[in-house]
Amino acid sequence: MSWGTELWDQFDNLEKHTQWGIDVLEKYIKFVKERTEIEISYAKQLRNLSKKYQPKKNSKEEEEYKYTSCKAFLATLNEMNDYAGQHEVISENMTCQITAELARYVQELKQERKSHFHEGRKAQQHIETCWKQLEASKRRFERDCKEADRAQQYFEKMDADINVTKADVEKARSQAQLRHQMAEESKGEYSSILQKFNHEQHEHYYTHIPNIFQKIQDMEERRIVRIGESMKTFAEVDRQVIPIIGKCLDGITKAAESIDQQNDSQLVIEAFKSGFEPPGDIDFEDFTQPMKRTVSESSLSNSRGDGKSEPKFGGKSKGKLWPFIKKNKLMSLLTSPHQPPPPPPASASPSAVPNGPQSPKQQKEPLSHRFNEFMTSKPKIHCFRSLKRGGGGPEDFSNLPPEQRRKKLQQKVDELNRDIQKEMDQRDALTKMKDVYIKNPQMGDPASVDHRLAELGQNMEKLRLEVQKFEGWLAEVEGRLPMRTEQTRRQSGLYETQNTSAVNNCAQDRESPDGSYTEEQSQESEMKVPATDFDDEFDDEEPLPTIGTCKALYTFEGQNEGTISVAEGEMLYVIEEDKGDGWTRIRRNEDEEGYVPTSYVEVYLDKNAKDS
Repeated sequence: MSWGTELWDQFDNLEKHTQWGIDVLEKYIKFVKERTEIEISYAKQLRNLSKKYQPKKNSKEEEEYKYTSCKAFLATLNEMNDYAGQHEVISENMTCQITAELARYVQELKQERKSHFHEGRKAQQHIETCWKQLEASKRRFERDCKEADRAQQYFEKMDADINVTKADVEKARSQAQLRHQMAEESKGEYSSILQKFNHEQHEHYYTHIPNIFQKIQDMEERRIVRIGESMKTFAEVDRQVIPIIGKCLDGITKAAESIDQQNDSQLVIEAFKSGFEPPGDIDFEDFTQPMKRTVSESSLSNSRGDGKSEPKFGGKSKGKLWPFIKKNKLMSLLTSPHQPPPPPPASASPSAVPNGPQSPKQQKEPLSHRFNEFMTSKPKIHCFRSLKRGGGGPEDFSNLPPEQRRKKLQQKVDELNRDIQKEMDQRDALTKMKDVYIKNPQMGDPASVDHRLAELGQNMEKLRLEVQKFEGWLAEVEGRLPMRTEQTRRQSGLYETQNTSAVNNCAQDRESPDGSYTEEQSQESEMKVPATDFDDEFDDEEPLPTIGTCKALYTFEGQNEGTISVAEGEMLYVIEEDKGDGWTRIRRNEDEEGYVPTSYVEVYLDKNAKDS
């Protein structure tokens, strides 16, 4: 089966077919190129997706990745990154092994095709030239034969005519002989050219054209084989990365299997455990004695004004008021004034007004009213973490529960030890450098590192002192934890003094067992409300942060519940802005805070706290 013998007369069709084959090859190259672009785009999108969900450094998200489920998710993101890399490998291999190779092969194929068909056209032109020579020789022979016949007929006519002279007859004879001679020569030339043409034609159709068409056939078959090999490579490139992709998927599966729910639960315990113990039983309070209620009400109303009443703690801790209610929010509702604040004094000096401006006399309200107000109002604090918005707590973490404080102190000690190790490494390196300078003075001045060595020594000494300080606090916490009594285990040092008076002042509004609320007050001498009524539920809570400072413009005697006394010119901390009711919440120290009229103070809010 050969194109040269079967398709000897289909030169033009073969030319069109081979051009179509090159177009098919270029179309396949374009297909592979677009596939590589898709792979690159897919890999890029996978990498962006993995990067998008990676935890940000030095952020809260990074701390969450200590849980096994989050670690498994992080491993999944890393495996997806590797998975994207394999798609980049597919694109790269297809570009190198298919697109580039086929593009180069197409150029070679075009040149080879052009050469073969140029040779075929040349052979066709040669045979056409031979055919034209044969036709010309044939026409000349035919013409000479006709002229010889005419010359012979003329001679015979002249020879038969008696009136013609002998000379004219001889002339006609010689002319006829000449024409016959020319016809014979034309015949010989025509015969020679015909034989030559037949030979050339035989060579053309049985040798030259078959050879050329065979080359074209070989070229076309190589093209077909090459495109088939490229398709195999196309599949092989994908198959080569399947094991690695399988490993990526195995890694995701392994990460999923490594999730340990019990370990995560233990980490939650370690993260939020306070170290306190649950509260004890609540003592029975007897409200059946009217005389005791009357005495309690009168004593409680004078407790703030006299400043002499002190809470009496019983041997057993009292129960919580309302579980799961934010302590600071509840304290704010129970203790903040509900009447408008007094106007500032008319005179420039508050001494003109006896005892300063009168603090508002708040009317007695049922505790149910305030509790309902709390339940229907929008909470100011959404989570314990929001309490940190104003800045850090005390250096010794005394605002935290014991267990959390111990963990923070241990972390601080470890951090300081790492810093000391870094300083020691720098000192050792500088010491070695100094020794080199001493042995080889041309490399540097040994005295040039003395200043830096002295700085490192001072830094290490400071860090060691810090370590000793935090280790002392840590030893204090670790030594106190096992020996804490039932009551002290349930107390938070930060809120101990702060909550004592507030809880005592609002203890008469306790919820009754039937779900209603009462305004009746028990006798203060029989009230046994420890400072831990609120701390039982809110061990992990921190105090409200300061959001600015204020200066007292006038003296204010805070005689009512929830207020605080200030002196003119006194500087205090602002912990809650005026919410529209005319009162601002301030703090003097960790144990003293309350409300003052906004018009009595000049507030300076911190810009950062205001923005946050």
